[in-house]
Amino acid sequence: MQTSAQRWHTRVAGEQPRPRFDPDRHAVEILNYATAREYVLAHHYSGSYPAARLQLGLWRYTGEERVRQLAGVLVYGVSCNERVIPRYAPGISPREGVELCRLVLDDEVEANGESWMLARCQQLLRRELPEVRVIVSYSDPVPRHTATGRLVMPGHTGTIYQATNAIYSGRARGRALLLTPDGEVVSPRMLSKIVAGDSGWRYAENRLLALGCPPRHEGEDAAAYVRRATVSLRRLKHPGNHVYVWGLDRRAQRAARDASGGLPYPKTIDVPIYLNNR
Repeated sequence: MQTSAQRWHTRVAGEQPRPRFDPDRHAVEILNYATAREYVLAHHYSGSYPAARLQLGLWRYTGEERVRQLAGVLVYGVSCNERVIPRYAPGISPREGVELCRLVLDDEVEANGESWMLARCQQLLRRELPEVRVIVSYSDPVPRHTATGRLVMPGHTGTIYQATNAIYSGRARGRALLLTPDGEVVSPRMLSKIVAGDSGWRYAENRLLALGCPPRHEGEDAAAYVRRATVSLRRLKHPGNHVYVWGLDRRAQRAARDASGGLPYPKTIDVPIYLNNR
């Protein structure tokens, strides 16, 4: 039997028919920071790594000798601000929640690999971070293309989260995204660091240069530089990511379900709308 699944290879997503997943040839284990980060940066479309609390890897065993190869990474991390967890699960503190920040399986993993990995990752999360009671994750339904029209991120509605009975909690706040010619999103936090001169501003500025933006002129005001450096970037209207929540105990599950309002699962991706006609 074959089914379809989205897979990643060198930061490009593809969806194609695949045979069913074989659990006997796979295992999930805790990963160190360096290994997880290297894999995510190599394959995930964002080209970035989050503030992680727990990193887990999917190992694949091949051949009679069961040669071991890293075939996927899941990262539980810190939410972007402390209001996220209580918003989607009232009564649960920020420390009692994590965000499922990255889930990347490579091109060779069979269909149903995500749901199998998610279940085992939740088991390890309960063991390693017993204080955690809620998981929040987002799915991005807006496709992204390079400036030449090549699809780099097809958009997804969270099908795998729906298959694992996550609670759908609507959309996060909409915004406009800045896209590089390669289709990569320029982080607003990165830009704000440059403007404010916060810790890490020099790295952020170097990151802009690596993305193809022009260098700052000598003596140029930081805010003026950011405006000039990003003026040629494409601006994509984004109505907000879909939000999914898992409660890891009955009270957390009930809090998340009550807050969601019983919304139905979304089934279609969005049509990308560019604000500057690029």
